[in-house]
Amino acid sequence: MNKKRLFTKSVVAFAITMASQQALAAGFQLNAQSATGLGRAFAGDAVIADNASAMARNAAAMSLFDAPALSLGINAIDTDIKVKNGSYRGSQNPFLNGDLEDQQIGGTSYVPNIYYIHPINDKFAVGAGLYSNFGTKTEFNSDYAANGFGGLTDVKSINLALSASYRINQQWSVGGGFDVIYGEGKLQRYMPEAEIPNSGGQKTPHTNLVDIDADGVGFGFNLGTVYEFNEDNRFGLSYRYSPELEVEGDMSYALADISQSKLKMPLPDMAEFSGFHKLNDLFAVHYSVQWIGWSEFDKLETTNGVNLNDYEWKDGWHYALGGTYYLNNDWTLRAGYMYDTSAQDEKTSISVPDSDRQWFSGGFTYHIDSKSNIDVGLTYLLGKDVAVEESKPGLGTVKATTRANAWLYGIQYSRSF
Repeated sequence: MNKKRLFTKSVVAFAITMASQQALAAGFQLNAQSATGLGRAFAGDAVIADNASAMARNAAAMSLFDAPALSLGINAIDTDIKVKNGSYRGSQNPFLNGDLEDQQIGGTSYVPNIYYIHPINDKFAVGAGLYSNFGTKTEFNSDYAANGFGGLTDVKSINLALSASYRINQQWSVGGGFDVIYGEGKLQRYMPEAEIPNSGGQKTPHTNLVDIDADGVGFGFNLGTVYEFNEDNRFGLSYRYSPELEVEGDMSYALADISQSKLKMPLPDMAEFSGFHKLNDLFAVHYSVQWIGWSEFDKLETTNGVNLNDYEWKDGWHYALGGTYYLNNDWTLRAGYMYDTSAQDEKTSISVPDSDRQWFSGGFTYHIDSKSNIDVGLTYLLGKDVAVEESKPGLGTVKATTRANAWLYGIQYSRSF
């Protein structure tokens, strides 16, 4: 196998780990579009429309606004990701073989967002949003023996959404939008130094395997509809087409420049159904079911048709249920629960600790006045232990147990005009 082939095999790890840890949703999806949604585990987000962030889940929900609306906020994701009980065998460097020290590879990341909706008349509305659907950062200790599998992954994405909605009649509204997705990432994979026993402190050299600093742009779209049974009961359905993102930049393998290569990474399409039911003046229930087409991520290949690797990912699902309590004119309280299924089946990795996850969420809105409010959301995300065994030609085999938990915090300011 030549060096370019080995390089592209390593790039596969980069593409898959592009957002799974900090995102802490199945695959490498990011659920951090608003503090309001975070406080209810995003239950009902495709139809509730309590501030301008609604357009991130369903463009048709903009028809529910009768005045211009602005929302801006930030979510913090504090991850607790452990790689424990590990062992490394079969390395070309025999001094790296053996049991591995436990690793904490998580950290804290911040995801900002801003949305604006502008009704043109009682039929049409337009909107723009800037937020993220994908992103992660994980880093193993520099002396971790299995850094050919771990190393550094630092990826960010930005989604610019331009959307419009149209009210057909009193019950039905439709909407759609155009998405411009920019992604950038850094990846380092290497064999670290290893001390040679009984050598007076001599060490084997640090050997770079992969060093990538790349970015790319893709274009997608979304469609949605809202059905209002009456003022207190409505349903929303949305679909998002995600592009195949191509990344390029400074890329090297074993000190050889291979920057002319491009990597095609398919992103999953998504569909969501939501319902909202206000039972009385004090309480409402809401729910969502979201499908994420991770089976599209069957392989990665270069733009010249070279197949880098095959995968056996499966479609993912979110099931979310929430409640809102309208305490008084100043305070609104909310809570929610989500069950999020893993995108992975049999193939796993120490740098992709994916598993089924549970979201336990709570939040509130403080109404500053009749036109502005502050939202706060909090979620504890609970993952599962996953037994991992990963092998690569020339690098050997690593075995470990991974687990990913997290705290997510969000704050958001919203105003109507």
